[in-house]
Amino acid sequence: MKHLFLADTHLSDPADPIYRQVMDLLEEHAGQLGTLVLLGDIFEFWIGYRHVVFSNYVPLLEKLRQLREAGTQLVFVEGNHDFHLGPYFRDILDCRILPDGGPLELDGRRIFLTHGDLVNPHDKGYRRLRRVLRHPLTRRLLSWIPPDAAWAVARRASRLSARKGGGRQRRSIPEQALLAFADERFKEGYDTVITGHFHVPLQRCRDGKCLLALGDWGHGPSFILLEQGAFTCYPDAPSP
Repeated sequence: MKHLFLADTHLSDPADPIYRQVMDLLEEHAGQLGTLVLLGDIFEFWIGYRHVVFSNYVPLLEKLRQLREAGTQLVFVEGNHDFHLGPYFRDILDCRILPDGGPLELDGRRIFLTHGDLVNPHDKGYRRLRRVLRHPLTRRLLSWIPPDAAWAVARRASRLSARKGGGRQRRSIPEQALLAFADERFKEGYDTVITGHFHVPLQRCRDGKCLLALGDWGHGPSFILLEQGAFTCYPDAPSP
């Protein structure tokens, strides 16, 4: 069986080319996937309401449901665009949800999964904001916002972010901070760290231990496959 890792697709519109590419990739590997790992920011915006989902995401959610019914294990590491995943992922998709990342053992590999937004321990401002946004009280307050209103506000914020150079544009990758983060996980017994968030593919392997970062779908499909204990990265990030 294969195991597929995705991050930072930032999906919003089913007519968008990236949305179609993601759907095509999942269809291509349907029936072959033991595990699908979603490493955050799969959605441009997500709040998990109790009884409704955003209509733009119905095609993807249906594909995930089909994969789950076919026996694929779903794992979702929450990102900074998609958290409070809610009942649909927990109850309908039977998805393993990792709010802050965590361990996964596959094909004899001990893997630590992270979205990447917690890699820098000195970014205290972001960490404070993150704690507020993910607090149970915030979750309850967000659930009172009508879905249409939440969607409109999120789409406006995304457009503003794109104008300021955010969105799907590539970012610089804090390689030294990532290596330090990975070294700590290696000391804990993991042999692989997989991250997203930075939109830049990276592959650093030494002595059987690997740090793998997923890239930005705005520059073509970026994913990782694990099969028979070996990782294959698409695109293949150059090693130093």
